[in-house]
Amino acid sequence: MTDSRETEVTVSEEALHKAEQYIEEEEGAANHLTGWLGAFLATAAVAMSLFHLYAAYSIVPTQTLRPIHVGFVLSLSLLLFPVARRFRHRIMWWDWLAALLSVAIVVYLIQGGDDFTDRNTLPNGWDVFFGVSLILLVLEAMRRTIGWILPVISICFLLYAFLGPYLPHPWTHRGYDIGRLVGFMYMTLEGIYGVAVDVSSSLIILFTIFGAFLQFSGAGRFYIDFSFSAMGGKPAGAGRTVVLASFLLGGPSGSGVATTVTLGSVAWPMLAKVGYERNAAGGLLAAGGLGAIISPPVMGAAAFIIAEFLKISYLDVLLMAVIPTALFYLALFLMVEIDVRKYGMGRTIFKKADTVWNLTRHYWFHFLSLISIVVFMLMGFSPVLAVFWATIVSFLTSFLRPDTAMISRDLFRDPGQTWRLLRQSPLIQALRAGSEGMLGVGATCAGAGIIVGVVTLTGLGLKFSGIVIDYAGGSLFLTAVYTALVVWIIGLAVPVTASYIICAVIAAPALIKLGVPDFAAHMFIFYYAVLSEVSPPTALSPFAASAITGGDPYKTTMQCWKYTIPAFLVPFVFVLDPSGQGLLLTGSTRTLATADAWSILQVTLTTAAGIFALATGFQGWLRIRTTLAERCLLIAAGCALVYPGLESHAIGFGLGFIALVLHWRRARSGTPPGAGRSGPQATGGPG
Repeated sequence: MTDSRETEVTVSEEALHKAEQYIEEEEGAANHLTGWLGAFLATAAVAMSLFHLYAAYSIVPTQTLRPIHVGFVLSLSLLLFPVARRFRHRIMWWDWLAALLSVAIVVYLIQGGDDFTDRNTLPNGWDVFFGVSLILLVLEAMRRTIGWILPVISICFLLYAFLGPYLPHPWTHRGYDIGRLVGFMYMTLEGIYGVAVDVSSSLIILFTIFGAFLQFSGAGRFYIDFSFSAMGGKPAGAGRTVVLASFLLGGPSGSGVATTVTLGSVAWPMLAKVGYERNAAGGLLAAGGLGAIISPPVMGAAAFIIAEFLKISYLDVLLMAVIPTALFYLALFLMVEIDVRKYGMGRTIFKKADTVWNLTRHYWFHFLSLISIVVFMLMGFSPVLAVFWATIVSFLTSFLRPDTAMISRDLFRDPGQTWRLLRQSPLIQALRAGSEGMLGVGATCAGAGIIVGVVTLTGLGLKFSGIVIDYAGGSLFLTAVYTALVVWIIGLAVPVTASYIICAVIAAPALIKLGVPDFAAHMFIFYYAVLSEVSPPTALSPFAASAITGGDPYKTTMQCWKYTIPAFLVPFVFVLDPSGQGLLLTGSTRTLATADAWSILQVTLTTAAGIFALATGFQGWLRIRTTLAERCLLIAAGCALVYPGLESHAIGFGLGFIALVLHWRRARSGTPPGAGRSGPQATGGPG
């Protein structure tokens, strides 16, 4: 691995602190407590992880699992995250009161039994009190963990439910009083305890625990070292390292921002040494972090909700993501290869700390932990059991080497230090991190339940889809464009998971009504929801990367868009034409065996050609810098190639051929425009 001491560029403590602030914006500014309070909260977090691991293996009724999960999320969120920054690092009396109330809400629900559920249409006074309290606590937990925007959106949906009769056509509906709304949100499995919380309580937290086990067993460090060794020694090695390491780190971190910061602190000195300008390096790091959200086998939280919405297995979702993810990383690799020529990196080489063989020989079991999830699902295990046993595999294989063991061997040699060593062991730290790391997502899922509940009660999804189709004039292309814009705009304000859930219930019906299969519509929305990670004003990954590199946040964001936008035109391929759905491998393991392999290969290669054209067009460089005409031809060719249809493909290949011929003739015979530019220091924008 490259030693940052070989170059003057280093990552300062101030830069890392600033980057951590961006992580806090995504995951909340948590209290850091010591003494008995810290021990109490750590114990509660460990208990939450152990409960969910038990629930994965044993049988816990749904009516019990979901409320207990929400109770854990609310109570820990209200104790770990302060009501305001001036109260940080201490727990106030109102925090204890709110946490105890969240526990009382769960106890009241579970003790009520079937009678409690049966009276959801006519709740009594205590039902209404606890139901209103639950809604308010969910809104407050969201505010503390992810900020104001999603709670405000949730309140707007609640007002829509109350004010239905007073709204203009076509938004009007019968309206619902507080009792009916509380009964639906609190007393059934359709509102707060609906699909999103179901996934959060059964899958998301287990994958978060699994990621924590990988991280605390040293897998994250190994993936970075492996990437450096596998890709080092060549001019494009620095960029390739970022791309490969971001893919491997996606599992342990589970967060685009965290992946960006973890990788950036190590990779930025190396990127600077080979010639990357600050904004370009930050854009590449953020693009790699974005890829972590969409990469199998451990994708973002929204992927689990896709499986639940569509009533398919998580393995089906993984299959649907394989080719689009490969195309995403193809775009990044193409961008990196072009960077070598564009930034004059041809003579720059960096050292490897170790060989791929040595690293793999000593730490091969980290790969086993990562792929074991898919292996277990192929063996017929449910996703819940697959991730449970993969976590066990990660724990057991950690003992193959002393430096990765999750329980120190000294624990058994010195009985007098047993409790202290156990408390400080990676095992306990992983169990604690697994719960604490998903509190923001858990609160988001509970809040999304409010939104989904209102949409279900009022029929808003069908109304909204009708309005979108009317505005599009029945055109599938325009409907897809409007849907992408809606998802993107909502994603500017809320996290990926919330953006997907909101748009899945209000925007997906429009695409489905026009004949798009449900799995293609949901994958389309998922990919555009992921764009929120790199879209201002909530472009947390690029902002965190700019904090590390010292670049300009908005120029870094534009660079990130340049690196990722070729791949984000891919979703239009599997929405606009049935042949494009081959990119999703038809979305089902049952039909994959009978699918037309040639059709899948054809659409994949055509889309790859389109990505190549877009990558070179957006970079403005191939063998040499492209002219404006060549650049426009390449971008037009790329757009035509990712638009399904023989005519558009013929136009795309024709335009691309013309652009390449012009470029190659000029590269062989003349001096390119801007030949005096020798490196990346001349640019700070998207270039």
